Amino acid sequence: MYDVVVIGARCAGSPAAMLFARQGYRVLLLEKVRFPQDTLSSHYIHQPGVALLDGWGLLDRLRDAGCRPIDHQSYEALGVRLDGFSLPADGHRTTYAPRRFVLDPVLADGAVASGVDFQESCTVNDLVHEDDRVVGVRYTTPGGAEATERARLVVGADGMRSLVARKAGAEKVVEHPRMTCTYYSYWADVPSHFELYEGPGRWIGAIPTNDDLTLIMAYFPQSEFAEVRTAVEPAFRQAVRDTAPDLHERMSAGRRVEQLYGTGHQENFFRKAYGPGWVLVGDAVHHKDSITARGITDAFLQAQSLTDHVGDRLHDEPALNLELKRYEKDLTDDFLDLYRGALNVAELEPGRLTEMLGKLVGHQSLIDRYFSTLSGACSIDDFYNDELLAVLDQS
Repeated sequence: MYDVVVIGARCAGSPAAMLFARQGYRVLLLEKVRFPQDTLSSHYIHQPGVALLDGWGLLDRLRDAGCRPIDHQSYEALGVRLDGFSLPADGHRTTYAPRRFVLDPVLADGAVASGVDFQESCTVNDLVHEDDRVVGVRYTTPGGAEATERARLVVGADGMRSLVARKAGAEKVVEHPRMTCTYYSYWADVPSHFELYEGPGRWIGAIPTNDDLTLIMAYFPQSEFAEVRTAVEPAFRQAVRDTAPDLHERMSAGRRVEQLYGTGHQENFFRKAYGPGWVLVGDAVHHKDSITARGITDAFLQAQSLTDHVGDRLHDEPALNLELKRYEKDLTDDFLDLYRGALNVAELEPGRLTEMLGKLVGHQSLIDRYFSTLSGACSIDDFYNDELLAVLDQS
């Protein structure tokens, strides 16, 4: 019997398993694919996520894998351009945007090095219940055999379509409709920093990643998904040309090295986070439009929060229930504003925000603080300080 079974070994599951193991628990980590394997992703790790990687002892592994450091961000919309970068989080200002076939094995290796029993190519089929409590999982091994493992706590880190959430009956407590669809690919010979461009009905991003490649993403309204998916290439190029002409020139001079990837299935929700014998983390508990590139960082933060709350209380039922309740409350307290912010950006309607941002031009400290609200290094309340109010009053 294990203390903890974690289902899903990507950006929430591997860190959670690793941290539970470092607390002295016996942990099984199940993953349906075999690493390395790519997955849809916006790639970017904000400063708080980088700080956690360093604290976990994994940042050097990521650097050694050839992921280019990022220390410059720009935003351009309706004639306004801001250049700067987020303030540091726990001493870390440089960020990274690794390919997922690079990042995910680094995280899983960190779990294994901490004593986690990691099993790949395993398909979880069901949860094991006794009375009203989850007490384990049933899964299919790589060889096709059916297996059952019992645990004190089952952690669902299995993504937006979480089987754990479905089998445990975790209802959505906050939910909004899909807002955007997105397509992206990778280009060689396209110099870039972390670039964001916004126009009516369009959002374009460019981010340096591994192997000296640049990730370029285009976002469209969800209402256009059916049309865009039938002619992705021309729609993508037109969106970049219209919204980010300079980037389009660089992109056209470069060379695309992979196909275009994309999705129109970006849910926006918070789920009930826990119940008797189970808990959710990462995209399984909270998913939002990828347009603000928060997924990886938020998964890291949630894994740290969950394991900090559980601590040494896993086998103390009343104490465990209290801490899981506090974990659920922290999810709302820590991520609801970021969720609302993502929904606002995903409306793809630049206007009043761009007008306000235009007033920051020439005030570098305020520009950096604005970018810090996106990274999580600065709260919205702290951004609206006396310096900002004075600038807005003068305009």
